[in-house]
Amino acid sequence: MNALYRERCRCRVCEGSSLSTIAEFGRTPLADGLLEKEDLAGQEPTVPLTLVFCESCSLLQLRETVNPAVLFGDDYPYFSSTSTTWVEHCRDNAAELVRSLRLGANSRVVEIASNDGYMLRHFVRHDIPVLGIDPSPSAAVANQQGIPTLQRFFDVDLARELRRDGVRADLVIANNVLAHVADLHGFLSGVTMILSPGGSLVLEVGYVRDLVDKCAFDTIYHQHLCYFSLTALAALMGRHGLRIYDARRVPTQGGSLRLYVSTAKSAQPSVNSLLSAERSWGVGELSTYRGFETRLTGVSRQLADLVGELKARGKRIVGYGAAAKATTLLNVTGLDGTMIDYVVDLNPYKQGKYMPGTRLEIRHPDAIEDDRPDYILLLAWNLKDEILRQNTPFLATGGKLIVPLPALEVLGGAD
Repeated sequence: MNALYRERCRCRVCEGSSLSTIAEFGRTPLADGLLEKEDLAGQEPTVPLTLVFCESCSLLQLRETVNPAVLFGDDYPYFSSTSTTWVEHCRDNAAELVRSLRLGANSRVVEIASNDGYMLRHFVRHDIPVLGIDPSPSAAVANQQGIPTLQRFFDVDLARELRRDGVRADLVIANNVLAHVADLHGFLSGVTMILSPGGSLVLEVGYVRDLVDKCAFDTIYHQHLCYFSLTALAALMGRHGLRIYDARRVPTQGGSLRLYVSTAKSAQPSVNSLLSAERSWGVGELSTYRGFETRLTGVSRQLADLVGELKARGKRIVGYGAAAKATTLLNVTGLDGTMIDYVVDLNPYKQGKYMPGTRLEIRHPDAIEDDRPDYILLLAWNLKDEILRQNTPFLATGGKLIVPLPALEVLGGAD
């Protein structure tokens, strides 16, 4: 047992032992481990990053589990509200849930990993009682905005406390959190404790088909312990008496699944349709995932070659988006300070800090207008449309945008 991380030899869902290695990234820095200026003289922690596959239940997952207190502690820098695309997505989702689940003043909504209240605020506006749960400093921001939030990790012990205090939820929301959970069975046991009879768990997770088909290797980092299919999730939910009654593919985060889960509701045709599509795709076959490492090596080399060619021609390039995925992309491709001048991000909590591994400075996006680089490397490529809108003046005056994934492209006029 390492104090920073531990390795698993058994599957996180079915606890089978047939884990096959798909890709080895070596030791990488922690994706959201942003550095202060005074940290630059020291050595930052690195952890092996190994993608493995369970042939028993079809779950793609990491072999390593980093201590969650290290990953999501007091310096965790993610604030959901900095992305207008994500905020609009959640606003629309909330409106649908209020309508379809007939939520009102006598209902209760609990969100796990509620961050800065980006989602719950839409229920508050309908006078629906809410409770957020999040271990990061963003919980304090939510409370300041009038959204009651517990700054805690959600687990069985907290669920018991909530149930003892009479908290029962007609809706539990868990967006982009299940992949971060080391103890999946404990998490879902806790959900069933606080879910009211007939209540629903609604969650979004990154979709493994999008990861593989788009070769989106930058979404692989230590916070993301699992890369889910509907097949694997149905098996997981079934172990806790939960049934997925609706399933939809959504475009967020580069490709996700939205699931509607209950103990009582019958499955809609969408569930069987998507399960059938996964079987045809080969979700449970090792051969579907073999070759992923070779493909990602080719994709990363193509990007590194393009940036290297541009630098050789004297072009200046900056990165846009200090997201966790940027850490993987930059470190795997070797795009450090010799290739990229700096990174910009709208999140004020990241500005003035430095990217893990590459030590690139993070600045406010206004730096682009002041500094006039030749190219922007879109590190948060899943927000391409939003970032394009934000950088219309840059493109209109001859600047160019490099989109690394899912297919390398350069937007803007010719040199």
